Amino acid sequence: MRKFNIRKVLDGLTSSSASQQPPPPQHTPGTREPEIQETLQSEHFQLCKTVRHGFPYQPSALAFDPVQKILAVGTQSGALRLFGRPGVECYCQHDSGAAVIQLQFLINEGALVSALADDTLHLWNLRQKRPAILHSLKFCRERITFCHLPFQSKWLYVGTERGNIHIVNVESFSLSGYVIMWNKAIELSSKSHPGPVVHISDNPMDEGKLLIGYESGTVVLWDLKSKKGDYRYTYDEAIHSVAWHHEGKQFICSHSDGTLTIWNVRSPAKPIQTITPHGKYILGKQLKDGKKPEPCKPILKVEFKTTRSGEPFIILSGGLSYDTVGRRPCLTVMHGKSTAVLEMDYSIVDFLTLCETPYPNDFQEPYAVVVLLEKDLVLIDLAQNGYPIFENPYPLSIHESPVTCCEYFADCPVDLIPALYSVGARQKRQGYSKKEWPINGGNWGLGAQSYPEIIITGHADGSIKFWDASAITLQVLYKLKTAKVFEKSRNKDDKPNTDIVDEDPYAIQIISWCPESRMLCIAGVSAHVIIYRFSKQEVIVEVIPMLEVRLLYEINDVESPEGEQAPPLPTPVGAPSPQPIPPQSHPSTSSSSSDGLRDNVPCLKVKNSPLKQSPGYQTELVIQLVWVGGEPPQQITSLSVNSSYGLVVFGNCNGIAVVDYLQKAVLLNLGTIELYGSNDPYRREPRSPRKSRQPSGAGLCDISEGTVVPEDRCKSPTSDIKDNSFSRSRSSSVTSIDKESREAISALHFCETFTRKADSSPSPCLWVGTTLGTVLVIALNLPPGGEQRLLQPVIVSPSGTILRLKGAILRMAFLDTTGCLVPPAFESWRELSVPEEKDEKEKLKKRRPVSVSPSSSQELSENQYAVICSEKQAKVISLPAQNCAYKQNITETSFVLRGDVVALSNSICLACFCANGHIMTFSLPSLRPLLDVYYLPLTNMRIARTFCFTNNGQALYLVSPTEIQRLTYSQETCENLQEMLGELFTPVETPEAPNRGFFKGLFGGGAQSLDREELFGELSSGKASRSLAQHIPGPGGIEGVKGAASGVVGELARARLALDERGQKLGDLEERTTAMLSSADSFSKHAHEMMLKYKDKKWYQF
Repeated sequence: MRKFNIRKVLDGLTSSSASQQPPPPQHTPGTREPEIQETLQSEHFQLCKTVRHGFPYQPSALAFDPVQKILAVGTQSGALRLFGRPGVECYCQHDSGAAVIQLQFLINEGALVSALADDTLHLWNLRQKRPAILHSLKFCRERITFCHLPFQSKWLYVGTERGNIHIVNVESFSLSGYVIMWNKAIELSSKSHPGPVVHISDNPMDEGKLLIGYESGTVVLWDLKSKKGDYRYTYDEAIHSVAWHHEGKQFICSHSDGTLTIWNVRSPAKPIQTITPHGKYILGKQLKDGKKPEPCKPILKVEFKTTRSGEPFIILSGGLSYDTVGRRPCLTVMHGKSTAVLEMDYSIVDFLTLCETPYPNDFQEPYAVVVLLEKDLVLIDLAQNGYPIFENPYPLSIHESPVTCCEYFADCPVDLIPALYSVGARQKRQGYSKKEWPINGGNWGLGAQSYPEIIITGHADGSIKFWDASAITLQVLYKLKTAKVFEKSRNKDDKPNTDIVDEDPYAIQIISWCPESRMLCIAGVSAHVIIYRFSKQEVIVEVIPMLEVRLLYEINDVESPEGEQAPPLPTPVGAPSPQPIPPQSHPSTSSSSSDGLRDNVPCLKVKNSPLKQSPGYQTELVIQLVWVGGEPPQQITSLSVNSSYGLVVFGNCNGIAVVDYLQKAVLLNLGTIELYGSNDPYRREPRSPRKSRQPSGAGLCDISEGTVVPEDRCKSPTSDIKDNSFSRSRSSSVTSIDKESREAISALHFCETFTRKADSSPSPCLWVGTTLGTVLVIALNLPPGGEQRLLQPVIVSPSGTILRLKGAILRMAFLDTTGCLVPPAFESWRELSVPEEKDEKEKLKKRRPVSVSPSSSQELSENQYAVICSEKQAKVISLPAQNCAYKQNITETSFVLRGDVVALSNSICLACFCANGHIMTFSLPSLRPLLDVYYLPLTNMRIARTFCFTNNGQALYLVSPTEIQRLTYSQETCENLQEMLGELFTPVETPEAPNRGFFKGLFGGGAQSLDREELFGELSSGKASRSLAQHIPGPGGIEGVKGAASGVVGELARARLALDERGQKLGDLEERTTAMLSSADSFSKHAHEMMLKYKDKKWYQF
């Protein structure tokens, strides 16, 4: 991410002082403005990424450290995700963005080697909270296909597409001169090239013997010392993977025809056993070689794991017969005579068996299998009957259904997370393994941030998830399914009337949530709005309360010259000369509406049977827009709910509707132009309907930059970006200029402020922003609280107040006379069905209209400020005088996608994310630029749809279809981030090597070690060809340079030396290691071999 210095002055910026905007004579706010002390300065701001949550998008590789208990996942875009205990996660990125093809831990060393599709190897240091690359090696002439790093070795075997094997020293990341050439390995066993190397492993009992698998079906056992092949095994089917029995006498291969072959090391002529796990034998036909199975799909991977007390496990992926069409991908576990076939929801990318020991020459004792799927991570318990899965504690289900919108709330009421958790706990699935999650390495960071944070995600299937996002972690709290209030179609012919969209008719577009009252309101893609109330008690609703709203604006049939053309690129909307906008008309809304057209029907059908509502969010009211004369309703573009007033308001490109959800009544239903009354500044002239009818599709259309935007850009469920034009619709047929030119409702804000210039005191009102940059104010006349609120009507009327900005309105907020934020009024949450004391009721009556504000004790007659942010500019308007006190042109060439007024460091600011990738903040009320950093170019609509800022310097967006990226723009959080991040590496003793026993030690046998340094070092093998690979030092910092001499292996010994200096005796081996470290040359040879050789051996074993 490139950072620019914070610019104090933006290009084309008009001065932000009030003197440049001469106020009308009746009011001069200048006398009051100096009273507001703005505490936020540029140094309070700094932008950095904090954490990434969710499932790694498009995973491609998997590795596990069995001692540190850390899991690593690599992806096709070069990302690296590391998982320890729940809450310990880390995200890193290879700069090249090339796919990760393989990962190898240096077990218990705090390091990891990654092999990429661009033929580079990288050594990652995991001993720091943010892992960094220490070394890289770029192969120039050969393509990497497979890597193998033996346990406690510093020599990495690298197989290539040409069939050769090179050896890399992982300490210095230099190539050895020792090379195993393919023609030397296979000699005369094959007449043709054996293909790429698909497997390398050393014999568990003899490190000097290397098993090499070639794609064509040839396997070679290579003797490293004598530099020749001992045995060659050939099979006429391609090999996908190879695995050893821990005793080193047998190995198993998986093949492309769905067979497994088991070989004795000393019998290369033919396999001792051939198994087709999913094969069906043809018994009816006489075959010369007896019964032979039908070919199956390739077995992509096999693992062979032994247990002390019973039969070995053979675990494999793939291999199903070809006639299992439509069957889900499977993992097969063969244990003794039983074969379990475990179906997976997605295709298998890779799997690993987790074993009790890191030593390959010991009984493996497998206890679990971790299966990396295309879109999930599954852990299977091998020790329990039926192989149940472990309950996954990581937040990997963000994408269970595609995310269509998100909202982020920092500093919520403290009782909210426990309340959501308690209702969500009832939704837990049963049947999981009873054991603890076994991937439990690392340590948590120190949670310096103690305030509650909640993320809400809306999904394509109509579900909504609440997440606890406090202290840079993420955990799902509660899931709400909004689709359950609607009838589902039984079969394909009986489709519901979801004509706005072809698929996902319940997709969530907008979420409006009041954390204090817990009222939730959603708008869906089928022009439906649902209001939810939170309750801890289960209820059964006999009839779901429902309202249908006919939102349209009819226009007389008069020709107009602008009828068939799009509006020109703007003369600024706020300019004095009004821009003529072609008015809008549905083709069929003229008076001669022919019969047979759909009219007055909603897109979805609400259930008419009783609905059981579990504790949590319960449906208060369903509102649906209806078809009008053959035209489907337009999608909702803005939504807001207010618990204190009992109102919900929403709008689209036709108009606006205000609904009283307590009395279940529509209070206002106006076309956008009608809101202006006689004050329409655009003097829109009616025109005839378009001659050719266009199917409506989603009703949200292609928008070139600068033309009218029919929707708040952050909220459209699915769309793409091309050049600078946003395609809002899910149906490609919608390009109607008619709908594009409409003035849509883009922002809504309930507040208690001055409605008109002449007002002497604030009163409840609704501020409405449109895509043409107009702000209109609607006055709300509310009856008294208590029972009267349900009996008397709420009176809603446009006030005539009109303000104008350049570009679509995105956000509005209000400040009191001291510059503190005045939040909308709210009703604190209480359980409705619980009877209350009399005095409690009195308190409630009195409390209703009061807005919670730090300055609520001041006199009501003092003035306020309205903060209005549009796609192009921000203005601060002094109320009640309606003078522009401050103005800031945010961008000339781009447009703002998201603007939020947020609290930070006991003050407030305006935060904006621009389509050109800039994140900016401005002080309030004076709109001084405080931060301007180029962060992220807008590459797709997903980012625009999901980006949001919240309090305390937090922000997030959906970085891929499966992952949320969180970032901070607070300098304080950036400073504390290091403490908050978890530690991946923790000092753990390596388990003891398996004891060879008295007789094996006396008469030979058991594991044979190998002096690899002697074989592969420069003295014996010479230097590697310089043109073969290029060494690139990593950006790992000073520690990386220091570590280059004695490598990661040396760091372990340095730690031991420090302990020794503290007076702790570590035994003979440690003293020897200390002496070796003092002369770096001799130590870097074989500290680990020595440790293995001499540690804890009895006298009779030497």
